[in-house]
Amino acid sequence: MRNLIPSYVRVPVIFFIIFGIVEYMIDSGEKPAFIEYPAVMLFLFLVLLILIAIEAIIGALENVMLHKMDEEAKERFLAEKNKSYQFTWIMNIYKKLAGGKPIEEEGEIILDHNYDGIKELDNNLPPWWIYSFYISIIFAAVYLLRYHVFDGPSQLAEFETEMAEAKAAVEEYKKTAKNLVDVNTVTVLTDAADLSAGKAIWDTNCVACHMADGGGGIGPNMTDEYWILGGGIKNIFNTISEGGRDGKGMVAWKQQLKPLEMAQVASFILTFQGTTPANPKAAEGDIWVDETAAPAEDAGTETTEEEDNSEN
Repeated sequence: MRNLIPSYVRVPVIFFIIFGIVEYMIDSGEKPAFIEYPAVMLFLFLVLLILIAIEAIIGALENVMLHKMDEEAKERFLAEKNKSYQFTWIMNIYKKLAGGKPIEEEGEIILDHNYDGIKELDNNLPPWWIYSFYISIIFAAVYLLRYHVFDGPSQLAEFETEMAEAKAAVEEYKKTAKNLVDVNTVTVLTDAADLSAGKAIWDTNCVACHMADGGGGIGPNMTDEYWILGGGIKNIFNTISEGGRDGKGMVAWKQQLKPLEMAQVASFILTFQGTTPANPKAAEGDIWVDETAAPAEDAGTETTEEEDNSEN
């Protein structure tokens, strides 16, 4: 088997088979394993060196063996090796699929037609053509039964199903892909890493107008309950993205900051709520109440009033 394939084909094939197995076995996320883990790259490099070394050793042993052979045995060995490299097994498969008669047997199928010395052979159709024809008949019968007898799904129905699945997959992916967040999907980030990143963005871009402690300067106070364009994570994210009031508000940051960065700094801004800055700016805007939290607050108020009445 070794003589059927030359070493310059055998080495890359074996290497890429091992490479494929390694990539399949090691979970490296979106990046290839040999990039994510340098040890994997080193392992593959050693495998390649070993394969090349094995081929070199086998070639050296063959040369030693050839030197010990007489001329007749050497010629026979080289002739057999060259014959193997001609991929005769591929040629044999091709001849079987073609189904033609060898030249020495063409006399059995020659017809009486003779046109200026040009004769006609009565060859059968090639087996590959016949098999393909039979397969197409079977496929047509199955297709007819599936889609015209048993009312299989139409192309439009399949398209709509695939589009619905793709939309669901995109929505599911957006839940975990923070950098695809928008004003409709943004939520408060509570991880320490996200808040730390938000603080770094705040210190770099926001301190000049809002002060380090969020007390406000050119910009409004971030520590009170008053908001000019609405509070809460969605409103703050939208204000950062699109900017403040025309002509006198904050510029839009959507060109400078990524969606994840805007979500991080918006989440960090919410940590100022309830804190006491050194020099708080006077309140601006209106008190903002989170409508989603209102029922819980009302329920808490009603419970307290009931308790007070019972005590009285």
